[in-house]
Amino acid sequence: MDDEILDSGVAKSEDVSSKKDQESVYEADFAAVPFIFSTENLSATLGVAGVLKHAGQAQASLFGIGLYSKNDSWLTYLGINNYQLPKLDQWLFSGEYYRANYKQGVYFVPSGTEGTQGANGKVGVPTDRVVTVGDETYAKLHLKYVLPWGRGSQGAARSLIPARKNISWDPRESGVSSITLTPFIQTRELVGYDDLPTKAQGVKLKLDWDNRDNGKNSHTGGRTSLTFSRDFGANGSENGKSDRESWTTWEFEQSAFFSLGENSWFDEQTLALNLYVADTPTWNDGDIASGDYHRPPSFAGVSLGGFDSLRGYSSKQFVGRSAVLYSSEYRMQPKWQPLQTLPIFNLYNVPWWQWVVFAEAGQVSDQFDFNELHQDMKWTLGAGMRFEVEGVVVRTEFAYSGDERQFWVMVNQPF
Repeated sequence: MDDEILDSGVAKSEDVSSKKDQESVYEADFAAVPFIFSTENLSATLGVAGVLKHAGQAQASLFGIGLYSKNDSWLTYLGINNYQLPKLDQWLFSGEYYRANYKQGVYFVPSGTEGTQGANGKVGVPTDRVVTVGDETYAKLHLKYVLPWGRGSQGAARSLIPARKNISWDPRESGVSSITLTPFIQTRELVGYDDLPTKAQGVKLKLDWDNRDNGKNSHTGGRTSLTFSRDFGANGSENGKSDRESWTTWEFEQSAFFSLGENSWFDEQTLALNLYVADTPTWNDGDIASGDYHRPPSFAGVSLGGFDSLRGYSSKQFVGRSAVLYSSEYRMQPKWQPLQTLPIFNLYNVPWWQWVVFAEAGQVSDQFDFNELHQDMKWTLGAGMRFEVEGVVVRTEFAYSGDERQFWVMVNQPF
């Protein structure tokens, strides 16, 4: 999770004159939403999501999800967001922990021959689709420094307030510029595939300029980010595994939002565009004779497929050295808003909902080459509905790729 799990009431902090007054105005506010769904791999599943806003500090929040399925699969997630330490006004501290066990998890594992046309019809590392028991975890600590420019000029907490003036394209005057350091540990163990790498551990460095008018429901502006990830590797045996190889990846992402105004049907119409490019520069470094290369495990490296990229395909279905993805969305906010009067929904604050149609095209490759990345590109078409519930954006989407169909329920906008 990220800065989007914030109550719109944070904007009132501009009117609060002291820390003591802030504490009296921002009392902790908790909301929980139960949900039930069924999929082929999880079977009938019951879960609950909860958010605690103003969790000790005006800008801070806690977010958690837990679910359990009929086939004994389970998932837990906890996000601790946007805390500050005394005298560190330009810093925000967040953390995430995820643990899941899937009895019939769908995974895409390397089929052993690299750089050839794989079973999924792509250039890159060919993969095989397997269904097995999977145990997954990750833990992340986000140390975010907000530069004292633009909306960060009055401190990191106030930078979370949505923009109230016209967007400009000068980062010294507009948007939030930040540098985030994220130590991480990620593991995945699959029953029957003991020879696969099971752990990635390292650090991410993200340079970000968030120039959107509103992170939850953007209409104008854009966002630019560049992320470097590094696993320094480890010598010796870990849980019976061979040495953990060192590797490096980088990811660049650029989004842009254009307001199309309103009409008799919609209060807001927005065209949202996004470009994603990634590479693994250490991909061919290593020992050619032994075949030990400095490449990340498939679950931690460059990939496409899932609820944020090529949504018509399974999660991390396409893996390789590099990737490119083009995404576009037409977001419509209807004047008609019935959700607040419906059962269950009427128990919560639902200020808006949104209809969305989207299209994506992307590819992975075992070379960082423009022609390779634009050869036989995979595509997705889809539609969905999104709404804000107690400060959390929930999205439901159906995506079609020609090869597959996927239905996703997730939180936060994809970009």
